[in-house]
Amino acid sequence: MRARRWLPHPLLSLCLLLVWLLLVNDFSLGHWLLGALLGWLIPLLSQVFWITPPRIHKPLKLLPFFLRVLGDIVIANLQVAKLILGPSARLRPAFVEIPVLLEDELALSMLASIISLTPGTVSADLSEDRKTLLVHSLDVADAAALVHEIKTRYEAPLLEVFACSAT
Repeated sequence: MRARRWLPHPLLSLCLLLVWLLLVNDFSLGHWLLGALLGWLIPLLSQVFWITPPRIHKPLKLLPFFLRVLGDIVIANLQVAKLILGPSARLRPAFVEIPVLLEDELALSMLASIISLTPGTVSADLSEDRKTLLVHSLDVADAAALVHEIKTRYEAPLLEVFACSAT
């Protein structure tokens, strides 16, 4: 545990060393030492900014979830193109508040990112208590349906994968 304190991210340190050597394009002893020093200092000084990664309880569920998100992005691109190329009177933009059960920082970030990556929607804000995500959508026929879709298609699998408490 003590080694973890002085070398918090060993793989990152190794990558920084290798990147340094490739950037300077010089493999002399001095650059090896400087790269090792940078590879040790950067993770050590920045460790206070790193979040604690959550424990993934069902990693095999990530692949189908990832494929679902990719498929949703493709479909949303087609839907947005149809909306944009059609008459602007058909657009029904709105802000919708989505209550979230996710508590883990990474899982919340993933949910907000997935929403923003899907064309036609963007995560606009997270409440201070981290219980409500404000989402802007280009076309909202039914706000309750949008809330239900986001919670079932994206939040529920993230809750399952990261085994977040749903209190």
